[in-house]
Amino acid sequence: MRVTIDDGELDVLDDGAGVAVVMLHGFPLSKETWDAQAALLTSSARVVRIDLRGLGASRGGPGPYLMESLASDVAAVLDALGIERAVIVGHSLGTYVAYAFFRMFEERVLGLGLVSGRADADSPETAARRFAVAERIERDGMEPAAADWVRQFFAPAVYRERPELVALARRIVLATNADGAAAVLRGMALRVAADDLFAHIAVPVLLVSGRFDTFATLDHQHAVGAAIRGARVVALETGHVPLLEAPEALAAQLARLVAEARVTSAGGPVDQR
Repeated sequence: MRVTIDDGELDVLDDGAGVAVVMLHGFPLSKETWDAQAALLTSSARVVRIDLRGLGASRGGPGPYLMESLASDVAAVLDALGIERAVIVGHSLGTYVAYAFFRMFEERVLGLGLVSGRADADSPETAARRFAVAERIERDGMEPAAADWVRQFFAPAVYRERPELVALARRIVLATNADGAAAVLRGMALRVAADDLFAHIAVPVLLVSGRFDTFATLDHQHAVGAAIRGARVVALETGHVPLLEAPEALAAQLARLVAEARVTSAGGPVDQR
């Protein structure tokens, strides 16, 4: 389905019934990276997959696309679907949006699943690199940057033994609208750190990291997990994209998160279909 936002449209998939689970993809990817998890969760949950503004099949107006804007888009999707509260699950970029959503709409969050993400802001050097890449892809398109991104996605063995995953990731990246990707890059560079939220998070939290992830490292996840009361940290034998590398293992962890959110949620309807 298509959900109209102020200056564009979001492409959304809505499957299953039960506790609502919103799945937010990474950069520069799309909602189809969550297909395996959705297929395994829809027997017990209502799974909503969203192409974030400017990415996948969604479109937006001029950037930058701040994380707060993307979080407001998620709220608009929930409103359109008649969902009051949901478990918010994000991968990489999606974790930034999940934190922003919690900051803005805490009362709508039943749980947080943070996969291969970071809670800190960009350093000045990293932010400058994002702005430079945004200019580059606006000028040259996605092809030159695609190889750089894809070679950082997976554990080393994947490139040798599972070329179909590499090809899938490359296809998704190359299909991304360059202007949308540039607007998201600038928004990521401008995001704020999320550490001020940790003491206020009182819902079930799952943090997932791949042991071979050099961006969202396991050490970072353990540090975040130690700061959030009751947070559960899980390490998988993957790189930065466990959604594709270990789909069943990740789905099992998400199913446990949904069960925890169902038990611990207080007030308001949970089953919304």
